[in-house]
Amino acid sequence: MRRVFLAPASCRRALGLVPALLPVAAAAALALAGCGYALVGRGNALPPDIRKVYIKPIENRTGHQRVDQAVTLAIGDEMVKRQRFTLTTTREGADAELSGAVVGFGATPVTFDQAGRATAYELSLTASIVFKRVGEDKVIWQNNSYNFRENFPLTASNAFVDLEYSAIDQAAKAFARTLVSDLLEGF
Repeated sequence: MRRVFLAPASCRRALGLVPALLPVAAAAALALAGCGYALVGRGNALPPDIRKVYIKPIENRTGHQRVDQAVTLAIGDEMVKRQRFTLTTTREGADAELSGAVVGFGATPVTFDQAGRATAYELSLTASIVFKRVGEDKVIWQNNSYNFRENFPLTASNAFVDLEYSAIDQAAKAFARTLVSDLLEGF
């Protein structure tokens, strides 16, 4: 004996609407397909006419020597690596200016060996950064508390060396990578 199950009348009426809604669902799917999803670090939210950038030397408001120089150099290197900008040595002739100050730098031990010695530190770098159009002084991107953190492991080769300069350089390079990505992506 064959059994046939029928849906309740309300379900049959709703299923009858499916063919009518199909064009609307297809249009919505096409519209959502162009939402702008892209690989991180590949986008560009900046105006296309900004090609030449002046990087004003970053100020150092920390107690650590060289952090300002390392951050300024790392940001410049990262901008050039992206092949999107040409750096200028003065504000004149630049389309935009990046300026700011490092307001915090710290190293906190996060893992230890059996003897209680630190085997890894978390490096923290906080800065106030402004990217503005030259001439108008119109702010394009700004973050007054841009914070970056990264773990810095100690190895046998670097455990007995003064690591402050190495840590500053490593933190500055990683900071610059994320900063330039966020600047280009508009975050």
